[in-house]
Amino acid sequence: MDLAFILDFLQRLAANNNTAWMQEHRAEYLRARDAFAGLVAEVLRLATPAVPELAGLTPAQAMFRLHKNDRSQQDPEPYKRRLGAGLVPGGRHALQAGYFLALMPGGGSWLRAGRFSPTPAELAAIRQEIHYSSAEFHRCLAAPALRQHFPNGLDMSVAQLTRPPRGYLATDPDLPWLKLKSYGVVHLFADEEVLAPDFIGRVVAGMQAARPWVTFLNQALNSAA
Repeated sequence: MDLAFILDFLQRLAANNNTAWMQEHRAEYLRARDAFAGLVAEVLRLATPAVPELAGLTPAQAMFRLHKNDRSQQDPEPYKRRLGAGLVPGGRHALQAGYFLALMPGGGSWLRAGRFSPTPAELAAIRQEIHYSSAEFHRCLAAPALRQHFPNGLDMSVAQLTRPPRGYLATDPDLPWLKLKSYGVVHLFADEEVLAPDFIGRVVAGMQAARPWVTFLNQALNSAA
């Protein structure tokens, strides 16, 4: 798989993000998409022994469309600036926590693990699990293996409530985490890291390290289903 070509194509797309340019360079887009599918397939092949819940997931089920589905009137660009995949049991749109891989030039490539943009019902379930199982929540996020790959821990820069969630006290010791509207850890990769020989190995190792955290979230989500 040619990851350098993917980054180069996406860099040129960012500078020419319009339908006419994409039509003219469609063959290059298909080449980049196929290369990314190869990356996803290899990550799944290597990760599945340690993350068996991903068994049977295919790149087609995992990969997100390049075309934006939620473009606003203020957003003139029809295409995302990245190629991404949701490595989640049931596919990219499954209502589960999982692993998310994206390539974007300029240091924007990432591995994320968690549940991002959960529904209100999912948020309630996650908050309840944090409240009932606070020790396990903090143990998952403080685990040395997870911190090795996600040194910043839980992403606290996401949108959050200004007041305590309904049913929780302002004195709750877990209030900073209960107010979050998204629950995930993130590792960003520089372009040089993406192109390094150990990139896939680092992605797979990151997924393995984050599995207890993802399992914690899915226990909450499954109990609310």
